[in-house]
Order: sequence, then structure tokens, then C-alpha cells
Amino acid sequence: MTDKIKEYDVVVIGAGPAGMTAATYASRANLTVLMLDRGIYGGQMNNTAEVENYPGFNSILGPDLSEKMYASSTQFGAEYGFGSVESIEIKNNKKIIHTDMGIYAAKAIIIATGSEHTHLDVDGEDKFQGRGVSYCAVCDGAFFRNEDVLVVGGGDSAIEEGLYLTNLAKSVTVLHRRDKLRAQQIIQNRAFDNPKMKFQWQTEVLAITGDDEKVTGVDVIDNQTNTKRHIDTSGVFIYVGLKANTQGFENLNITDSEGWIITDDKMRTTIPGIFAVGDVRVKDLRQITTAVGDGSLAGQGVYDYISSLPTTEKATEDIVQ
Repeated sequence: MTDKIKEYDVVVIGAGPAGMTAATYASRANLTVLMLDRGIYGGQMNNTAEVENYPGFNSILGPDLSEKMYASSTQFGAEYGFGSVESIEIKNNKKIIHTDMGIYAAKAIIIATGSEHTHLDVDGEDKFQGRGVSYCAVCDGAFFRNEDVLVVGGGDSAIEEGLYLTNLAKSVTVLHRRDKLRAQQIIQNRAFDNPKMKFQWQTEVLAITGDDEKVTGVDVIDNQTNTKRHIDTSGVFIYVGLKANTQGFENLNITDSEGWIITDDKMRTTIPGIFAVGDVRVKDLRQITTAVGDGSLAGQGVYDYISSLPTTEKATEDIVQ
């Protein structure tokens, strides 16, 4: 079994903007680096039709930005591989990463697995993602200037993002399946005082409709009267939950009660040599720019950590056995 183990200075788990930036910094510091991802590099950037708030580009397609970041992340020798992490063992200063594609060993790990938006799981949601269906008002709100848009949800994120959209859209209608919001009262007060915000209570989305190019409306049901109707709109912003992708890290005990990884301002977790960056960690703003900032700090951090390790270490094959 040991002849299948590949060893690196750093294994970056996840290849979104945070992971790719971390790989760039770590490999540029002459560390051996593996970026490990269960899908294509770029993460959620690949689902973004157009990025208008990344410095250096007035506008760039999400997949194009992914390609550029990937080219940067591998230019100093970082490798890229596929695999889903099943578990991580820590033995002495070694981190043993068990995946469905093999076993890897590293002196340091950077977790950059991101998060996922909870979906409504209704017809049209996947089809129109990036074409009227969005999970990020800051990312996509500018595409709906002076238009009527919908926000689905009733928590802090839904109402805060709805308030943000009122600076751009003609009107923002919140669809909530309950008869009152779950957001903090101060946020609710701001929303109720905003003349651009409207509310439709006890309303659930049944389907998202559109033409060949974009969203044109939603089909909903009023749970109080059990009646169905259609609402015309060009944008549907969905905020019914967000979950961190921390599968495979449960035994490390580095998350808060909601599953987000806790770090300090240098991206270090409570376990020496394990860092976390980007959307998977506890933070206020989940954007490409903040992910890149996290990645640069962790990339430098792993260099400092590895430099502090004893020069002589036990062989990996002896540790794994």
C-alpha cells in the first residue's frame, strides 16, 4: 500500500480561487504542491456568467477567469489531481489524506473546499442558473438594474441581499414560505422601511420559467389559500441556506456549530499545519476577491510553518503503517 502514497510539502484541497491562489504562493516559495479537487478547477466561478467586480478586469466570464487563475497556479510547478477526501489522519508532523483516488501525505494542508448554496430543487432552477437565477446579489445584482426581481427566503442573508438589490433594481419582492421573517429585527426594520421592498407571505416557488435565453417568471403557490399563480420577473435570487463543504474533515473538530471552519487572521486552524481559506471558513463576505486574499495568506503561512519544522522527520511509509 505504501508504494501508492505520494508525498508533498503542501496539499491544497479544493481548486477554486482561494485554493489556486494558495497553490501559486506555496509553489512560488519552492514548495512541492498538489491541488486536489473533486471536480473541475475554478469552483463556483465556472457558474458565473460574468464577473464585473474583480480588479484588473472591467468584465470577464467566470470560466475565463478560472482558466487564467489555473494557469497562474501551476506555473511554478504545482500539480493538479482529482479526488474526494474521505478522511485525514495526523501522525507526528505528517498529514495523511485518504481519498477515493488514493492516499497522499503532506507536511501541511490548506482546505479550500468552499460552500454550496442550498437549492430549491424546483424545475428550471438548474437550467437558468447564471441566466436569471442567482445566489449572490453582490455578484449579479448589477445585471438587473431597473428591473423587478424576486428574493426567495426570509433569513438574514435573504433580507440583507434584498436590501442591497434595492440600490439597483426597480423593485424587490421577497417570497417567504412563512408568515414572518427569520432575519434579525434590525434588518427586518430596514426592509419594511424601504419603499422598494415588497413581501409575499406563505408563498413557495413551484417552478422557475423562462425562454431559451433567460428567466421570465416563477410559478408559486399560496400555502394559506392553496392557490397557484404566476409572477413575472427577470431575476430570482435564492437564499434558503448555505452549507460548508467539510465532508471528510469531521474528525478534525475545527468547525463551529454550523459546520464552518474556524481560523485566525492568518488562516490557521487550531491544528498546526492545517489552514482553511475561502468560502469554507467563518467570514463575513464570500467573494472571489476575499478568497484570493485568504489564499495568499495561507500560501505564505504554509511556507512559514514548514520552515519551522525539524529538518529530520520520520519517513512517510513508516508513519502510515
